[in-house]
Amino acid sequence: MIIFLKLGGSLITDKKKPRKHKPEMIYRLVSELAQARRDLPELKIIFGHGSGSFGHVPAKEYGTRDGVHTPQQWSGFIQVWRQARVLNQILLDALADENIPAIAFPPSAFIQSRNGRLESWNPQPIHAALSAGLVPVVNGDVVFDSIRGGTIFSTEDVFVSLTEIITPDQILLCGLEEGVWADFPQCTHLLSSISIDQAGQILPKLGGSSGIDVTGGMTEKVRLMLDLAVRHPTLKCMIFSGQEPGNLYRALMGDHIGTMIAN
Repeated sequence: MIIFLKLGGSLITDKKKPRKHKPEMIYRLVSELAQARRDLPELKIIFGHGSGSFGHVPAKEYGTRDGVHTPQQWSGFIQVWRQARVLNQILLDALADENIPAIAFPPSAFIQSRNGRLESWNPQPIHAALSAGLVPVVNGDVVFDSIRGGTIFSTEDVFVSLTEIITPDQILLCGLEEGVWADFPQCTHLLSSISIDQAGQILPKLGGSSGIDVTGGMTEKVRLMLDLAVRHPTLKCMIFSGQEPGNLYRALMGDHIGTMIAN
């Protein structure tokens, strides 16, 4: 079984405080991943994480998602990369402490985009790492863009690209929210599932993010996962909260938690 797992930036950082991560949360989630790998030796994971209050803050300040052309914007591009790199190392250290054989693949080093969409890349090293029993780690990051100069790829954008060569059984988006709310920000009606047929009705009602998020928040997550469900009819995506201890482990073991998105 192959699972793409993302820990959301709002879960592992405080999006309202620049460069503030949550060590206890990170280590607890990574320990749940380690336990699932011990209990399911056949499980293959591509691990991803958002940038939270690290990359999103300078990205908003410099408008990096929309394009990078001036010297000031390129300075911002580097700041976003540096902050994303800092958080990435924090996650890699936590994975190493749990003896998870993780290896980083920063999107800035292997993805070239064109107007915000994948143009060219070299995914073969990620495929080789997965085949060797390693855990490839990707993250939200800056990428060079042939039209915009530079832009930002979210972890979900990277996952979408990876499905071209590796079709996962599931994509797990482990975040702060319990799932997809039909009435965000009131959050009184949690959707247990979303199908392709419901997309037109549900997408306009979804909210964004409770903190700074330059990559579209919940609406963009759901849209991308619905697009994947169209292209890969057997693929299932689950959006759920990692705040409750044990939820990530249960999701990795196959329990339905939060909101399921499927064909």
